Amino acid sequence: MKALTWQGKRSVSVEEVPDPVIQEPTDAIVRITSTAICGSDLHLYEVLGPYMHKGDVIGHEPMGIVEEVGSAVTNLRPGDRVVIPFNISCGHCYFCSQGLQSQCETTQVKDKGSGAALFGYSELYGSVPGGQAEYLCVPHADYGPIKVGTELPDERYLFLSDILPTAWQAVEYANVPPGGTLAVFGLGPVGQFAGRIGVQRGYRVVGVDPVPERRDMAARHGVETFDYTKTIADELRDMTSGRGPDAVVDAVGMEAHGSPVAGFAHQALGLLPDKLAQKAMETAGVDRLAALHTSINAVRRGGTVSLSGVYGGQASPMPMLTMFDKQIQLRMGQCNVRNWTDHLLPLVEDDADPLGVMDLVTHRSGLEGAPALYEKFQKKEDGCIKVVLKPGT
Repeated sequence: MKALTWQGKRSVSVEEVPDPVIQEPTDAIVRITSTAICGSDLHLYEVLGPYMHKGDVIGHEPMGIVEEVGSAVTNLRPGDRVVIPFNISCGHCYFCSQGLQSQCETTQVKDKGSGAALFGYSELYGSVPGGQAEYLCVPHADYGPIKVGTELPDERYLFLSDILPTAWQAVEYANVPPGGTLAVFGLGPVGQFAGRIGVQRGYRVVGVDPVPERRDMAARHGVETFDYTKTIADELRDMTSGRGPDAVVDAVGMEAHGSPVAGFAHQALGLLPDKLAQKAMETAGVDRLAALHTSINAVRRGGTVSLSGVYGGQASPMPMLTMFDKQIQLRMGQCNVRNWTDHLLPLVEDDADPLGVMDLVTHRSGLEGAPALYEKFQKKEDGCIKVVLKPGT
């Protein structure tokens, strides 16, 4: 089959790789009909290369048609249409029973000290082949896949794989009071959905991003938008009686603008041998923290900062005095996808499309166009906000 493979820093290519096969009784083989490029895929493209291997199949936002199931899979049959959550969870361990599927004890990558295994996301998360491919082997298919209807287009359902539940969890964790103000830093795909979810819940939502096309998209859905400037925290306080927003969602993560020292660290990591680079990431502060530090600065006293953006450094400096003095709450973590999908499925199937899932994709292509679109997405060119790939077309 054809699949998108990692070849090196800022280098991905479509290659012929072996077709996946059933290995465990709880596996299923899914023919991929749509798969998206995620903002966190760009971390593999740019920063997390030390944990990647040449030829790794990437991607973790797929959906498609079940082709084959293992002997222990009774909830699915060939022909079913399914969305595949990006994290792989068993559904029956202690953490899954607590709604913490991203910490699944059955699939935890214990030798790396990581939580549940993820599709297509480096040896940190199990080196499981990903979904930017024509076919995907899905472990724990007796629990993970989300069975969906056959009438609506893929894009109604596709974002249940990651970015929509990730945004939902981010807003849940933000703990915004009724009628309160939510600021969203970063208006990429997760930030777009976080803003829309906040509006749908009746909050005043302010979105911050340096890219005009992203601000324009958010504004279409009732979000007040601002450019990211050095004075943005003051601007947010000025519009909230001098206090700051009740909660801030940081949907940016480790590659924020305005962090030149960490940007240099990212470049330096790329010059080190993999083992040395891994050691540096595990012991040093290599995150670009501009968005996170600004979130902490902007949020009101007693407010909440909810992190959905991915951070990867183990020793990134934090303003502890400010955080303690302001009595800030922090919530964060990989999304527990299956904990939220029952809430979200009726919303994506609603004829009114209240979360605007049909107004997110800006670029579509077959697999062969993926390398160029990775570069375009990473550089934020041509208004690129969300890319969907159609394997087999």
